[in-house]
Amino acid sequence: MIKNILISAATVISVAAQAQTPHHWTLRECMAHALENNIEIKRMDIETQKRETELSTARNSRLPDLNASAGQNFSFGRGLTAQNTYSDNNTSNTSFALATSVPLFTGFNIPNTIELNRLNLKAALADLEKARNDIRMQVAAAYVQALYAMELLDVAQRQTAIDSMQSARLREMYSNGKASGVDVAQQDATLAASRLTATQADNDVKLSLLTLSQLLELPSPEGFSIARPDSAGMSRAQSAPLPLPDEIFSEALLIKPEIQAGLFRVKGMEKSILIARSALYPKLSLTAGIGTNYYTASGFDTDGFGSQIRNNFSQNIGLNLSIPLFNRFSTRNSIRTARLNRQEQQLVLDNTKKALYKEIQQAYYNAVAAEAGYRSSSEALTSSEAAFKLMSAKYEYGKANITEFNEAKNNYMKAESDLSRARYECMYQKALLGFYKGDELDF
Repeated sequence: MIKNILISAATVISVAAQAQTPHHWTLRECMAHALENNIEIKRMDIETQKRETELSTARNSRLPDLNASAGQNFSFGRGLTAQNTYSDNNTSNTSFALATSVPLFTGFNIPNTIELNRLNLKAALADLEKARNDIRMQVAAAYVQALYAMELLDVAQRQTAIDSMQSARLREMYSNGKASGVDVAQQDATLAASRLTATQADNDVKLSLLTLSQLLELPSPEGFSIARPDSAGMSRAQSAPLPLPDEIFSEALLIKPEIQAGLFRVKGMEKSILIARSALYPKLSLTAGIGTNYYTASGFDTDGFGSQIRNNFSQNIGLNLSIPLFNRFSTRNSIRTARLNRQEQQLVLDNTKKALYKEIQQAYYNAVAAEAGYRSSSEALTSSEAAFKLMSAKYEYGKANITEFNEAKNNYMKAESDLSRARYECMYQKALLGFYKGDELDF
């Protein structure tokens, strides 16, 4: 009888699940959508583009510049003439010029600036990947929470179905005089409590899917559902051996983007020291230019505009050497500041490494605890299932009352809930350990 009730309850749930067949999002699909639409990732992608622009600017600083100029000057009133006398006259001067300069030696400022910007770009790309990893972990955690909520809803629905059928059976027995009104009332109260639990479980599922849909930047959670991992994949994940924290950490140091970003910034600070030291060296540049002008003076005959432009055309080329002698200790202090920034960045990197090691240690011990919890929950489920079957047989033969039956059933359902939590926790924690080693976060 009890076996038939369990089969009927499972059938009711299966038919209800098949009534609607929406698209079920896998974890990979959730992650891909979140990475594509997350606002913080988009913002960091813009920061990366800024670093690319700065690198392009630094590279182009090696090129010559080119400037054009034009001027128009007017002079009025008394002025000195060619005869060394003063007279009232008006003059005008129109000038045109093109000038260029090429840096020949800048104390290695330009190549070090280019390398600094290249390292800044690499650090920005690593920061972007770190943000993506954070989103992957958040989505995976929310996904597991939704899976667990769905499992609890299944358990609550099975419990409600069993209690509903048991309540109907007791009413029939009551009408035949084989059960008391107290048993019927007690079972009705149990059924009401089961329905309340199922309602709360259904709300938990909706809230967990809402949280996940918000991480995915979906406009609404309506119609959103997720796929449950297959049992074979879950079994493989749960049976996978646990690597030691030191082993994971040694591999994580080589691949984790937050570590790579810190290394790039330390190297960038070393380039900043060299850039500050470049102010100690002389600067040499090549300059060149062409120009012409047109001049008029009142009371004097002058050639025409075109004639003067041609006749006054001039060219120049030269070298400009600048030697720093004393700049109020500004360069010395800039070098000191750059060295302090380098020390500070090294401390930031060391702290990042320590934080990563702590995360790995916590993930490892969480995985150990989850693995132990899964084994204990499996044993508890086996025991409670056996106890429930024995109690069901006793209840069928009238050797146990409805209170004892419900207690055994509740213990069995709780063991199922505990196993569901332990199963998903173990799967998530082991996948997280693999993720620190560079594996894809998937299950």
